[in-house]
Amino acid sequence: MINNQGDAVKELLKALLSLCLALISLNANAQQTDTANKVKITILNSKFGSYTKTDSGEYNKFTGDVILQQGTDTLYCDSAYQNSTTKNFEAFSNVKIAQKDGTQGTSDYLKYTADKKLAYMRGNVHLTDGKNRLHTEDLTYDLGTKTGVYNKGGVLENDSTKVTSNAGVYNVNNKDARFTGHVVILDPQYKIVSEDVVYNTGSKLTTFYAPSTVTRDSGKSILQTSNGTYDGINGVAHFVGHSTIWNDGQYIEGDTLSYNKLTGYGLANGHVISIDTNHHSTMYCGHAEYFQKQRILWATIKPVLVQVNGKDTLYMRADTFYSAPMTKVKVVSRKSKVVSAGDSVTQKNMSNAFVDTSAAFVPAGLRKDTTWAIPKAAVKKKKGKKNERVNTIHVVDTAAADTTAPLYFIGYHHVRIFSDSLQGKCDSVSYTRSDSTIRMIYAPIAWAHNSQITGDTILMQLDSNHIKSLYVPNNAFVVSQSGPTKAKLFDQVQGKTLTAYFANNEIDHMVVMPDAESIYYTKDEKNAYVGTDQATSRRMRIFFKDQQIRRIKFEDDVHHTATPMMMVDIPNSHLGRFKWLIDQRPKTKEELFE
Repeated sequence: MINNQGDAVKELLKALLSLCLALISLNANAQQTDTANKVKITILNSKFGSYTKTDSGEYNKFTGDVILQQGTDTLYCDSAYQNSTTKNFEAFSNVKIAQKDGTQGTSDYLKYTADKKLAYMRGNVHLTDGKNRLHTEDLTYDLGTKTGVYNKGGVLENDSTKVTSNAGVYNVNNKDARFTGHVVILDPQYKIVSEDVVYNTGSKLTTFYAPSTVTRDSGKSILQTSNGTYDGINGVAHFVGHSTIWNDGQYIEGDTLSYNKLTGYGLANGHVISIDTNHHSTMYCGHAEYFQKQRILWATIKPVLVQVNGKDTLYMRADTFYSAPMTKVKVVSRKSKVVSAGDSVTQKNMSNAFVDTSAAFVPAGLRKDTTWAIPKAAVKKKKGKKNERVNTIHVVDTAAADTTAPLYFIGYHHVRIFSDSLQGKCDSVSYTRSDSTIRMIYAPIAWAHNSQITGDTILMQLDSNHIKSLYVPNNAFVVSQSGPTKAKLFDQVQGKTLTAYFANNEIDHMVVMPDAESIYYTKDEKNAYVGTDQATSRRMRIFFKDQQIRRIKFEDDVHHTATPMMMVDIPNSHLGRFKWLIDQRPKTKEELFE
């Protein structure tokens, strides 16, 4: 009985094994059927056909108006060799691939892998979807994904755009193409040169992956980047990584850049440099916004304005800089206005005021009628905490800004100025190119060599970046250090107004009036100090030599007191407005960039 049970188990195992083998065989046959259906090639037409067998396999040869079809894809050629087993074939002469959606490819030769629907095309290759045309000498084209790859140079073009490159991958479905190796995109509106880009033939959106240059407007606009996108239709650029934009005399670079050609709006962040080549000025900052049509620039994050002319350079630093074009105005009245510390100071007044008509020695540039003014902008002192000043500006949107109008700059808060001949500090500053005048307001201080000048407002007029003249309209005070630093001897002059004239960037002489007062340390012929000369008069003329006060000329209602040196109380020999603020003086231009 045991033997009978053992035999039964063996028979059962044999039956199960047979069933498994049958299932495997059935599955294999099914897979072969699926594969056969997938690679099924139908011969629709051929004038002649023949069969041959070689060591490499069995082949069918078709010649004369050959038409082959796989699914919805059709092949035309003059002759073809097909492997009877794999269904792969080679096609020769007048080769054409036609797909159901209208995509067509032509070449002199084609090698086709049936199961992968992969065509290698060679010789005068053209691929088109009816709108875009690709031309190359070697192309591998996937009929399933509709993606073409070439590595021996190619040209992709439509009615308006032409792209050439050494290599490329073009997807007919989504219109995306990856071009590498000396890529040139030519469009009626722009030209792109790059080493690696993705370009969409429909949207004309270009994505950059290597150093690239976009040129527009006959070379007036040049954009350079290594990473980012450019919308060719709308002229919109978004660049990441250090990039540059040159636009008709204006240059800007930054770690990230965005620019809209249609609106003229530009945005830059990180290590920003903005250059106006027409006026030799450069703005360094961490963030900048530029409105091209309005010619407006906002600069923040440690902005430094650099004005260059020849060998002379002027540096200005503020928390924020604003720049815009001035507008033409007709000066109806030349009534003067002297602004005191408590007054509101408007930019219109700053442009053509601060002139005391009784002072014939006011700088000529400040007496002339001006035809340019800052448009409807104001810097006002507002109520706040003690000693707190809040500056505001109101700007008109000048959509049709005059491209010939000179620019003005306004710097807000913690302003520092540096040049080889003059340094300054104030809360706010404006600089107008029309009259080359710098206006320092709110606690301004100016240093010129050994002299320090203060007042409610300080105006400096430049000539090719050389200081031509300086004007203080109210509470003027000038102090010069005399002798060694440790001696703490200070020549001082104060009055209501002060006008200083410069020669070779050094103070030549100045006029103080009215209510002029002075303390001056006198010397003998051996240059030894003999005492002080303290005086008051309606007007004083102070003459400088070797950057120090040489003599003072008193005019009208003079009161004079001389004190021998041994009797001078040096620590208390100060006028009412005396302040020696040398520790606040910028010492180097590098300080302004910190």
